[in-house]
Amino acid sequence: MKTGRILRRITTKNGKEVILRTLRWEDLDDLTALINSLVEERAEIGRNEKVTRDQEADWLGKELASLEKGEGFLLVAEADGKAIGISGLTKKKAWWSHVGELGVIIEKDHRDTGIGTAILKEQLTQAKKMNLKILTLRLFSTNRTAYHLYEKLGFKETGRIPRAIHKDRKYLDEVIMTKEI
Repeated sequence: MKTGRILRRITTKNGKEVILRTLRWEDLDDLTALINSLVEERAEIGRNEKVTRDQEADWLGKELASLEKGEGFLLVAEADGKAIGISGLTKKKAWWSHVGELGVIIEKDHRDTGIGTAILKEQLTQAKKMNLKILTLRLFSTNRTAYHLYEKLGFKETGRIPRAIHKDRKYLDEVIMTKEI
């Protein structure tokens, strides 16, 4: 798929216009700032150390290649010309080629405004285009807001890894959720 392609425009609960589009190289600085802001916030994401611009550039290059090959799909939420959220959908390989892994991150000031719901609905559309039959995602057991959103969109808890996450001197469960599409 073409980079930077606009897929949808939404208006959030607080009246902000957000564009959902494919990833593009020009997102590098915004995405570096986004991930680092989440690390600073100590958000419940799979990263706890900031990234350098070079590290993010390496990641971005791989993701753009994956997008062009149809092996994955990265959706960017943009507000006021800035990337404020991103969602990755990765197609597994071999016997698992009908399964996609999903992830979503949204800047703190833009959560609980409807962006997450819009992103996930668009990713479900893309998953069908990729001929995926099952979507999986993982989250911290303490992330109740995300859990309820995923549940609302038809994901079900299908697994839990006890004490898989060690954050702030506490062990947390990692929850695995699945949706058949």
